[in-house]
Formats: sequence, structure tokens, C-alpha cells
Amino acid sequence: MVMKYRREKATIFVILVTEVLGFSLILPFLPYLAESFGATPFQIGLISTVFSLFQFFSAPIMGAISDVVGRKPMLVLSQTSTLISFIILGFANSLPLIFLSRIVDGVLGSNFTIAQAYLSDLTSKENRSKSFALSGIAFSIGFLVGPALGGFLSTKTSYLVPSLLAASISLITVLITIFFLPETVTKSDEAIEVSIFNIKRFKRYLTNPIINRQFGQFFLYILAHTTWISTFALYTKEKFGISPQQIGLFYAYIGLVNIIFRGLVLNKLINKYNELRLQIISIISIIVGLIGASLAPNPILMTLVMTFFAFGGGMFRPLIIGNISKSTPEKEQGAVLGTTNSLGSIAQIFGPLIGGFSLQNFSPIVLGLIAASFLVLSLMIRLPDYLKIR
Repeated sequence: MVMKYRREKATIFVILVTEVLGFSLILPFLPYLAESFGATPFQIGLISTVFSLFQFFSAPIMGAISDVVGRKPMLVLSQTSTLISFIILGFANSLPLIFLSRIVDGVLGSNFTIAQAYLSDLTSKENRSKSFALSGIAFSIGFLVGPALGGFLSTKTSYLVPSLLAASISLITVLITIFFLPETVTKSDEAIEVSIFNIKRFKRYLTNPIINRQFGQFFLYILAHTTWISTFALYTKEKFGISPQQIGLFYAYIGLVNIIFRGLVLNKLINKYNELRLQIISIISIIVGLIGASLAPNPILMTLVMTFFAFGGGMFRPLIIGNISKSTPEKEQGAVLGTTNSLGSIAQIFGPLIGGFSLQNFSPIVLGLIAASFLVLSLMIRLPDYLKIR
């Protein structure tokens, strides 16, 4: 059974790596592509917003359906949606088509929600944070290769080439899922509870004193992260004149830091220290990275300071997702993770708008300070929990 679970985890790990590799290919050049069609920073923020808006609707639905009909068919459906979106992006010759590509991906592309639910099926509650660290390592590996490759190809060839490469990689994830990923959910005849946003379930989670503050902190973390990352390419272009290829290399550096930390350090820290204490350290580290990067006078110093951002983000997300998962009944893993990611999607709706508006109307320094303020608020929300740490 242990070997079986190892094989299943290895398979979902490969799927996650290729999934991240696909979407991270487009990150370095997407703002530049939109800008070539006359998009303003605020409109570029809207491109990220429309994806998150549709994810808000689809993530809890896809997660809840996967609890009943199985993870595998829903993964194939979401991966196919992502594949189609990359093809549309590759042939986009106008701003509306760029928006359409992100909408298509957002409608059914809830890949990480279902993959996280799959991992929770294989893992005991006490090991959930470690299990979700595995998905973080996969994310980092994909992020190490994807942006650097996408930035290079978009600079040396055209925007079409990396887009079609991303589509090809998505096709690989579909095939791996179909032929190599075993199902973990026993199909049942119970009714599927489907709604755009399950208010009843959401209220029940929010009235749970263990989980509601975790939800609030997760929301503010994603809000801060997307406010910064969604306009980071334009921020560095405006401040330092950085190209898509250089942006890709920067993202690759962040991915490398995450791989080293999540692969070699995080599990040891979880075994040795209180997870709440680790959350405090991670949030403070992200704040230092954001403020330091905003004030950095050159790209080299900015990259060095952003190591704190990568370190903190690499630690915090698996910790908070693992805590939320451990606070929820086993039969609701898909639902609660879908609701969690739906909250993240709400934050991702507003984060790019805040970032784009800030960059368009204020000094670039303001962008990082706004993002850091959201994280300070997240610490205040969890203060009752942190005061109990011994």
C-alpha cells in the first residue's frame, strides 16, 4: 500500500510539474503581448482578473463534483480546457482574443484544486502540510524551467511558439492522467451538490472557529501575492527596462529558491517547529521581500531581496493549505479545497486590478508597499491563534 501511494504521488507530481511548466511559459511575455495591442497596465491586470473570476465560479463546483464522480475525469476535463486556452492565445491577433484565452482556461481549468484533493486522498491528516509541500515542489520545478524558456522563445522567435509549446505540454498532462493516474474516489450515487458558490457550506466553514481565520489569512496572502506578481513584469520594465527574457530568468531564480527550500528544508522545519510559528516567520519574510524589492535601486539587489519573498511563499502556502485540510472532514476535501481556492480566486480578481491601477497612477514603489500592508493585516487576523503558541 505504501509503494502504491508512492507511485500515485509520483504520477500526480509529474502531472503538476508539466501543468505548471505549461502555464508558466506564458507568464514572461503575456503582459508584453497585451501591451502590443495597446493594453494599459490596468487592462493587463484585467486579463488576470477574468481568469480568476471564472475560477471563482468553477473551482468549488469542480472540486465538489470530483468528490462524487472521481478525480481523474475532472482532471482530464480541466486540463483539456487549459490546452484549448493556450492554442487560442498562440493565434491571438487582438486584445479580445487574449481575454478569451484566459476565460476558456478559467471556466474549467481547476487543475490544482483537483490535484490537491487527490493528494489529500492519499495522505493522513497529520501529514497534510508535508503532502501539499510536494505540490509546492512541483510548482517550483515547473516555475524554474517554464518562465526562462518562455521568455527566451518569445524574445528569439515569436509569441506563437511558446504558446503552442505550452499547449503541447498540457496535452502531455492529459495523456499521463488518462493512462497512468489511478482513481482514488469510489463513485457513488449520491446527489452532486453543485452551485456557483455554495453559500450554505461557506457559512458553515466561516462559523467554524478553527477554519475561519485561516480562510481570512489565505485570502489576504493571495491578494498580496497577485497584487505584486500580476504587474511585476510591467513594474520591472518601467523601473529598470527589463525584457521578457530577463523576466523569465528572474522567475526561474524564484523557482530555484523554492525547490531548494521546499525539497530540502520545509519538511525538517515542520517536524521540528510549531506550524503556526513557521507561518509567522514566512509572512514576515514575504513582507521584507516586498518592501526591499520596492526600494531596490537596481535589478541585482532587487533579485537578492526577493529571495525573502520566495523563501516565505515557499513555506506559507503548503502550511496554510495543510492546516485548512486538517480542519475538515475526510469526505469534504474536494469541497473545502475548492472553497479555499475560490476564496483565492476572489483575491485574484481584485489583486491584478489593484496592482494595475497602482502602477498606472502612482510611483512603482507604492505597489510593493500596498501588497505588504495586506500581509500585515493577515498577521493581525491570526493574532488570537499566534498568542496561544508555547
